Amino acid sequence: MRGTAVEFTGELVSDWPIFDSEEIGALQKVLEAGEWGHSSNTGGYVGNFEPRFERDFADLHTSVYGLCVANGTVAIQLALEAVDIGVGDDVIVPGLTWQATAGAVLDVNAVPILVDVEPDTYCLDPDAVEAAITPRTKAVIAVHLYNSLADLDRLTELCRRHDLSLIEDCAHSHGSTWRNEGVGSVGDVGCFSFQSSKSLTSGEGGFCLTNREDLFLRLDALRNCGRVPRLANSSWQPIQSGNYRMTEFQAAVLSTQLGRFPEQLARREANARRLDDAIETIEGLLPMVRRPQVTRQGMYAYAFRFDQARFGPLSVDEFRGALAAALGIRISATYEPLNHSPFYQPQTKRRHRLEGQWEAINPGRFEMPVAERAFREESVVIPHEVLLSDWEGLSRIPEAALKLQSEARN
Repeated sequence: MRGTAVEFTGELVSDWPIFDSEEIGALQKVLEAGEWGHSSNTGGYVGNFEPRFERDFADLHTSVYGLCVANGTVAIQLALEAVDIGVGDDVIVPGLTWQATAGAVLDVNAVPILVDVEPDTYCLDPDAVEAAITPRTKAVIAVHLYNSLADLDRLTELCRRHDLSLIEDCAHSHGSTWRNEGVGSVGDVGCFSFQSSKSLTSGEGGFCLTNREDLFLRLDALRNCGRVPRLANSSWQPIQSGNYRMTEFQAAVLSTQLGRFPEQLARREANARRLDDAIETIEGLLPMVRRPQVTRQGMYAYAFRFDQARFGPLSVDEFRGALAAALGIRISATYEPLNHSPFYQPQTKRRHRLEGQWEAINPGRFEMPVAERAFREESVVIPHEVLLSDWEGLSRIPEAALKLQSEARN
């Protein structure tokens, strides 16, 4: 069993998730109560953990409303449906993200427009967004990637000026704040994932945040087979949808995980800033830029940038492999950009072949040089659980990087 407290031995933490008897007790409570999910008769709550977690997680992100859903992909899909995105609409998506961000757009019969990212954050480039806006554009999805936040000030202004919906994909950024507002509460809808690798997890699961009552009511109906939302007035009519609900077992795990999350969040953030300072002293390594508007930084992973010109013949692939071997942890590149991703293949499903959209959804038509360079030449990505280590362990990262540089130059 993995305990709640990290054993500090100067080694790097690699176990995830972390749990103890609290999770076991919560799951036992759900099991014995027989309240495992929404009622098959009414579709309403039958347990206590889900509504409690919804309130607590929304409060953490300064949001008025919050809803548990089946997973992060579904969260984005329901957000798009809530703001009425569908056939004939374009949605701007960063080309450097997990395929689900764009896949959710396809699943509401809209067209994902892939644009490039900023070189120092790997998040959506507002200039590229503005250049991509056309009369068909109806929404923008801002992805907060790894240990960076998208420029919510500029994106919010752009969306207001062009009358576009702004959806935040916060799957990498649990607990982050922008000008002291929780991520997910700045745009129209914020979407989270609780998949196994995320910094708050129940194995699977998702969440939608919003400050707008109209969107909350639509989201509540959409995730629950189109039923009348519990807070709706008597004039509300059912709508077409499916079952995108979470189980009480997942909510029980999330409720207990959330209890230890603030300490983990603070430790990750403090260690990330200390790593930034150490990495910045190494010629050829650059931390990601943290904007002054970021008042708290959660993360899915810790990313930094590698400049081969300062490491002799050592390529970024070789650097990542050697660093991983020296430290005994997993180190990777960013996601492969969606225009070449093996996981993003929209033309393999006939369901997306709507009138006039078959070539429009071809990801190969988009060029994203910054995202390509990040993936192929410069990105170094370390899992978030490593940031739970003590500094004795974490200091091995810059030490190993310096040693590799010295060896490469000699």
